[in-house]
Formats: sequence, structure tokens, C-alpha cells
Amino acid sequence: MKICSLLPSGTEILFALGLGDALIGVSDLCVYPPEAATKPIVSRSRIDVDSMSSEEVEQRMREILAAGESPYELDVEWLWENPPDVVLTQDLCYFCEVDASTVGRAVEGMPSCPEVVVLQPKTMSEIMQSILEVGTACGAEAEARRLVEDLSQRVTAVAERLAMTEDRPRTYSLEGINPLVIGGHWIPEMLTMAGGDSPYAPGCPARRVPWDEVRAYAPDKLFIDLCSSDVSRSLREIPWLAEQEGWSDVPSVKAGEVYLIDHEYFSCPGPRVVQGLEILAELTHPDLFRGMVPHGAVVKMEQSVDAHPAPTQIAGRFAPYPEVAGVDARPG
Repeated sequence: MKICSLLPSGTEILFALGLGDALIGVSDLCVYPPEAATKPIVSRSRIDVDSMSSEEVEQRMREILAAGESPYELDVEWLWENPPDVVLTQDLCYFCEVDASTVGRAVEGMPSCPEVVVLQPKTMSEIMQSILEVGTACGAEAEARRLVEDLSQRVTAVAERLAMTEDRPRTYSLEGINPLVIGGHWIPEMLTMAGGDSPYAPGCPARRVPWDEVRAYAPDKLFIDLCSSDVSRSLREIPWLAEQEGWSDVPSVKAGEVYLIDHEYFSCPGPRVVQGLEILAELTHPDLFRGMVPHGAVVKMEQSVDAHPAPTQIAGRFAPYPEVAGVDARPG
């Protein structure tokens, strides 16, 4: 069995199923687990989000689309020289990874055409189903069932702990700044499953929103998990948000309940979304959960006597959460 995964979630699933040795090619966005970085890169993004601001990424994306081009480069020659048995791709977001139609054209006419598995989950249950789909396509059905069972037990443990409270803070998640983008698909469901109240329905698409929509919702907890961004990049982007009218009046800002979270627990619909759920559960209900947040994954805005710090100083108000990494204490 030879497998090529062109999306991070597919790569994560394969390693979780013990199929890392069968993986012969990945995209440049497949960075977890670390072993993925040792695999040949078959697909590359034409936009370097690590070195560009959100505004620069937006401009570059507009240029590429205006030219009728793809934001990704697929090494078709490599695919033909190293024909896989299975290719994992997606049809959920044209901007996030190379899409299924591009892959279909690339493999068309191969002497031994690979099975193209298209993953496009929009809800938590569909993420679980996609794990089973990969297991079926790659000869690891039993392993996939065991993984889904383990993940489902962790989800249930969170729900059982949350049954101890009726408190449901108003929570809001942003996956983009300048422009503002709400976390769609499984993100609203994660917010609800973590014990919060979300203004958006599970499975809804990610979309751009005006700042007034965020402000009007008046979230008690504001989670910022910018797509393709770690905490350090989010800290560089946060001054733009602090410049918006009424920022200091938002309840979550007043209370110091603004969190910047590493995107890898949210934007990749693989096994680690359950860890993302556990992270959100602790941030939403710290009285019920402890030890769910990995070291370095979250920073929290501190309350300050200065209610209106300059936007250029806002990044300095964030500190690691928790201050001392706790022991793993998953419920159940």
C-alpha cells in the first residue's frame, strides 16, 4: 500500500492509524506529526503565511485568483513517477489545500489510476466518519474503529463534566483578522460542545463578518485561532483588532477573557479536534476542567487598570495560559 496525502488532516489520520510507513508523499502544510516532514512534498502553497501579514496574504490571494490560477502547485510529474494506490484530498476549501478536481485531472490517464479519497467533513460526527473512510480505503478498518471509539469516549467525558453546570457563556471564535473571518463548519459545534453559547449553527461555512457583528454579539469569551497561524503570528495580528471601534467595550475584552490559540487544534479536521474541544472546555469552564491546555498552545489577555491601552501595546497584555502547565487531567 502506497498512500499520498495532500492535506494535513489526512496525514494526521494516517499516522494515528499506524500508516506512517505507507505514506509516500504529502503537502508542505503537513507538519504533524513531526515525522510527516520527512516525506516528499508533492503539493506546495504559493503563499508563505509565516512571513506575510493577513493583509498581505489577502492581497496575494486576490492576485492569484484574478489571474485564474491556483494557490497551490501540484507536482504531477512526481505523482506519475511514483504512482500511489490511494490519494487523500479535499473539496471543502479551495484556499486551504489543493482541491479534488485538481487531483482528479492530475491522475487521469495513469496506467494504474489511484483511488482518490475526498475528505470534506463539516461537523464533528463527519470528522469521525472521515477517519473511518480513510481506514476503509487504506486497509486499517479495525484501527480506525478503535481510534473513533477512543475519541468519542473523550467527547462524552467532556459532556458528562459539563452536565454539572447550566452556565453557558457567550463564546465567539475568529479564524481570520483583517479581514475578519468566523470559524465555520465544526467550530460552532465545538464551542457548544465545550459548554458555550455560539451565534452560528453547526456546519455553517466560514465567512467574513463585519466588526459590528462581533461587537453586537458581545461575547463573554473571545477565542482567536487564526487559520494557519500559531500564537506568535496571532500576537502580530491582534493590534488591528484592538484598533476597531468599541473594542474596549466588548465584555470579553473588559474581563480579560480573550484567548489566542494555536490553530492546529481547530483548523485541521483530524483526531486533534477532540483535543481542541478539551482546550475550549477548560477555557470556557475553568472551574470544571484543568490540565487540558498543552504548554505554549494558548495565551490569555490580562486584565489591566489601563482600560484603553494603545493598540500597539495590546500584544504585551497577553500571557501564557495556564501560567504553569498542568498535569493531564482529562475528565473520566
